[in-house]
Amino acid sequence: MKKKHLKLALIACAFATTLWSCNQGNSDESENDTEEVGIGEESGAQEDSDIQLQPIGHSKAFPDAELHIESMETEKVGDDSVKLTVKYSVSNFELTEMTDDENAEHMANSAEGQHIHFILDNEPYEALYAPEHTVTLALDSEHYLLSFLSRSFHEAIKTTEASQLVKFKITEDGKVEELPEPAEESLFYSRPKGEYVGEKETKNVLLDFFLENTNLSPDGNKVIAEINGQEFTIDSWEPHEITGAPLGDLDVKLTLVDEDGNAITGDNVSIERTSQLKED
Repeated sequence: MKKKHLKLALIACAFATTLWSCNQGNSDESENDTEEVGIGEESGAQEDSDIQLQPIGHSKAFPDAELHIESMETEKVGDDSVKLTVKYSVSNFELTEMTDDENAEHMANSAEGQHIHFILDNEPYEALYAPEHTVTLALDSEHYLLSFLSRSFHEAIKTTEASQLVKFKITEDGKVEELPEPAEESLFYSRPKGEYVGEKETKNVLLDFFLENTNLSPDGNKVIAEINGQEFTIDSWEPHEITGAPLGDLDVKLTLVDEDGNAITGDNVSIERTSQLKED
């Protein structure tokens, strides 16, 4: 009888031990599940955290390319504005030619080929496929005009010879008055711009800008790029590509800062622009 009671007691003890171990195992798994859900929720909360920004490497160089403004002429329009026609000379560079470069294969690439970026007052540029352009401007107004040669996939040729920055005034009587050459440190926005449609254009998006009277370095001036709320520091003047951006609005803000990270002051130092990434 005692043996029978002892045997029953041992069985009950074993059952209790097994039940306790199982409960402990379930508790550990529950904790692990909680951690995994937490990681998943954090990733979901930072939906744009997959956005990356990196240099695209060396593109085809045009060391001898040159761009010059040949003339700036006005024609009165009504009582308050003029039509300004800017004519360029281009040498050692073929407008409308397709740039033979691997970056043209995986980025938005103009079907009309190489061109001039015409940037007036740091507004979105006009792509010029012929060396002439006309705009309407108000009387008694001052303007900055940056022009530079561009590869067919919209990357700037970043040389002094292939670009020209002028500051000018349209006088009250409709004439062009060229003002002293700008000497302040400046940043001009170029890309991204407009709409990008389809995987080829939206997967790798060019980020490019033009500098005047400054350069970038790890221990000098830099550009802070804010892309959909994420911040990146650029310390070398070269083209970059944005990858991992979700479809929809692509908000980009570029700010020129000094070696201590303080925003530089001036007329052309911080620009914000929104582009759209769309499916086919």
